[in-house]
Amino acid sequence: MQAEIAAQLAAAIETPRLWLEPIGEPHAEAFFQPLQQDEALYRWISCPKPTSLDALRRHWRELSQRQHRSPDGCLAWPVWALRRKSDGRYIGRVDAEITPALEASNLGYYVFSPFCGLGYASEAAGAATERLIARGVQRLVATVTVGNTASGRVLQKAGFKFARILPGNDVIRGVEMDDEEWLRVA
Repeated sequence: MQAEIAAQLAAAIETPRLWLEPIGEPHAEAFFQPLQQDEALYRWISCPKPTSLDALRRHWRELSQRQHRSPDGCLAWPVWALRRKSDGRYIGRVDAEITPALEASNLGYYVFSPFCGLGYASEAAGAATERLIARGVQRLVATVTVGNTASGRVLQKAGFKFARILPGNDVIRGVEMDDEEWLRVA
């Protein structure tokens, strides 16, 4: 993935209530404690808790240094920190994995528990989806753990359609889980 294309895909986005900022080392401090303490978050996502603040800083610094590309440079990895305009608090993130064919093979998001149910995930996921489509992404795929109906509603609001069940597609807390696959075609 060319660095210029990856940078365009990861550029900042503004919505009525949020700023979506390309995530980097400076965001680590604001995210570390919520990622450690928000147990409800890990009910639906398979990413592990960061091992330390320094490890999170290093991870996001390296992502920025790679210009929001995968370690091998083949994929764009736009990742945005969600910052609420009303008070400047960081409330979650949106990320995607973009192939050289400009397909989003994975769109993901989370909002910390105190901010769930307020429409922030829908606003952020919708804005990221529209940005990616405006930058040439023609097909977007997202997966949701079966049972996570709130996340399915977020994707519906962003124009995604349910496609199929993917048996055993993810492992959460050591348990194999089925996922719903959702698609959006530009």
